[in-house]
Amino acid sequence: MDKKKFYITTPIYYINDVPHIGHTCTTVAADIVARYHRQKAEEVFFLTGTDEHGEKVAEAAAKEGLSPKDFCDRIAPRFEEAWKGLNISFDYFIRTTDPRHEKVVQEFIQRIYDRGDIYKDRYEGWYCTGCERFYTESELVDGKCPLHPNLPVERKSEENWFFKLSKYQTKLIELLEDPNTNYAFPESKRSEILAKLKSGIKDLSISREKVKWGIPVPWDPEHTIYVWFDALINYYSATQFLSGKEDFWPADFHLIAKDILWFHTVIWQAMLLSAGAALPKAVYTHSFYMIDGQKMSKSLGNVISPQQLVDLFGVDGTRFLIARSFPFDGDSDVGIGKFKERYNADLANNLGNLVSRVAKLSEGVVHSAPEIKENEEIREYIENFRFDEALNTVFKKYIDQTNDLLNKSEPWKLPKESQERQGVLGKCINNLLAAANYLTAFMPETAEKIEKVFVGAIKPLDKPLFPRIA
Repeated sequence: MDKKKFYITTPIYYINDVPHIGHTCTTVAADIVARYHRQKAEEVFFLTGTDEHGEKVAEAAAKEGLSPKDFCDRIAPRFEEAWKGLNISFDYFIRTTDPRHEKVVQEFIQRIYDRGDIYKDRYEGWYCTGCERFYTESELVDGKCPLHPNLPVERKSEENWFFKLSKYQTKLIELLEDPNTNYAFPESKRSEILAKLKSGIKDLSISREKVKWGIPVPWDPEHTIYVWFDALINYYSATQFLSGKEDFWPADFHLIAKDILWFHTVIWQAMLLSAGAALPKAVYTHSFYMIDGQKMSKSLGNVISPQQLVDLFGVDGTRFLIARSFPFDGDSDVGIGKFKERYNADLANNLGNLVSRVAKLSEGVVHSAPEIKENEEIREYIENFRFDEALNTVFKKYIDQTNDLLNKSEPWKLPKESQERQGVLGKCINNLLAAANYLTAFMPETAEKIEKVFVGAIKPLDKPLFPRIA
């Protein structure tokens, strides 16, 4: 029998900047889910990458005295290296400057044009360079872009190609209101999108006449394709130009942050409907990280990089802290101080200390790996991106209970060869191996170390799994 296929994506990250904790949050979350599905013996395709066209990239390149392509070639590897440094198990890293992607984009937009869903018109409105999109007067907040209040919006008027987005308003509402076809999660985000859809939507400008750093419109090479229209197609294009990946479309999950909700739940779905392609099964939208109660920004100097976290907490420590604080359905307040407290409490004092104690007490004992049945509660939490609750369950059921058993039974006071001592330690070891099994998706290296310590002839740890941080 063929293995069940599972396809998950992160957004492709815009490379006018370098990786930060926001990118890290989404990528680690996707990796946890991808690893979990591999544990279930499914065939997984996990896609991430970089978004490399558009005005912002051209401007950033000019500031560095580089061509846009040279700038992209310099920055894109920083994302790939950051993810490798966090043990992210992506199957492919896509770049939108890849000629194979560009070819699929042109074919895709041509299908929409041939469908009669693209027309030429003049657009006048407020343009935000930060978002690379137009805003109506009513969408601005105090005359500013809601996402980039520090950037001025410009009044622009230009002739563009437009996509008949409004044509798909009714169909998208039907899909979102039907529980069998709803693709927007969690419920708060579905409600938000439905309300906005029902208030009416306008057609979308999908080309730029004055932005040269982009993919040419196939029937009008004087125009380039709007960067967002190009970027969204990456999820589909990778399955078309990579050998053996055609059957992975449609995606099981697009994992995104809330600032790009509209693009993924309305624009992308309408594009696919127009092109006659299958819709993704689910779009899961998480909220933001706040850093010590404030929005993360360069001007405040509170941006946290993935390397900063790895240097402090190690790879698995970082992955654990991201999962513990994952902003499931509301912003999550984090910071280096909060991370240190959580790391010391959960990993250094609890899990790491427990593994060390049990290993030392059991040295020399030969132990076989127990059969571990799937825990339905943990499975449901992981599949619904409720990582904190999944980890809470693992800790309460397998780690905290083992600590309690160890402290109550005090096996170190019993004779080494006694059945009572061996029975207590056997239960402790089985619990730790069960915990390792459930932690594999979150902390793969730690799970492997625990298994190596406790399966076969048990040996004490060479060094602490998680040394305390001052």
